[in-house]
Amino acid sequence: MALDAKELRDKTPDQLRDQLSDLKKEAFNLRFQQASGQLESTARMRSVKRDVARVKTILNEKAAAAASEA
Repeated sequence: MALDAKELRDKTPDQLRDQLSDLKKEAFNLRFQQASGQLESTARMRSVKRDVARVKTILNEKAAAAASEA
């Protein structure tokens, strides 16, 4: 369930920060599962990392756009 950048751009910065928090919690849980040998899908770790990067990028784009308007 990779996140779509177009969908993310439609969200508010607060919604994006909430999403980022959820993704970071999921990444933590996946790392914990990997360390204890219970991780089923290692590919999920990669997709979560990329989703985190995607959300951060869009947050930075929105911040830059807001700064240039002010």
